[in-house]
Amino acid sequence: PAARSRSWLMYRALVGVGMFCGLLIVSVYAVTLPVISRNQSEALDRAVFQVLPGAVAKEAWVADGTGAFQRSTDASSTDQTVYAGYNETGALVGLAIQGAAIGYADTIRVLYGYDPRQQAIVGIRVLASKETPGLGDKIEKDPAFLANFTALDVRLAPGGGELSNPVVAVKSGEKSEPWQLDGITGATISSKAIARILREGSARWVPLLYRARDSFTPAGENNDDA
Repeated sequence: PAARSRSWLMYRALVGVGMFCGLLIVSVYAVTLPVISRNQSEALDRAVFQVLPGAVAKEAWVADGTGAFQRSTDASSTDQTVYAGYNETGALVGLAIQGAAIGYADTIRVLYGYDPRQQAIVGIRVLASKETPGLGDKIEKDPAFLANFTALDVRLAPGGGELSNPVVAVKSGEKSEPWQLDGITGATISSKAIARILREGSARWVPLLYRARDSFTPAGENNDDA
């Protein structure tokens, strides 16, 4: 009986500690979530301007499932959201698109800029990555790798329904075509993950965005939001 009583007391103590820790975790999460969300939103805002050179203003647009886009009034971002960037005169600079793929260590999330005038990807920014420091994280830092995205060709084929050439990764130093992505020695998996994001994302988005390019006018202008 005495041993049973001690076991019961220990059990109650453990349950109490577990409940307290669980409540503490939930409370901390609830308190920090708005801060985390705000920081993520601010990081995304900065990234839009980084991947769209010349943009000084941006607006979020959402694909409506018919091939058209509607200006978004919702601060949250979804996989249907793209960001239009405008220069000082209000002209469209390009559109920023989010994408993700599994890298070497975990999911890599990026934002990349598409310029419909050049029909090219003109910038990229890693939003989240846990790739190996010194190797996989070169996708964020390596100047030669980042040079791929000054004008990566995503030109449409005649008819406008698909790309003329899909984005592909090649070995470092072997790039010979404007749609090829010069990989990183020692970070093959990470650079291939970026190529996969851009290949799949551009195949999905570029035909839609190019077709709708004239509809992405800044708020306040006399236009339809289609």
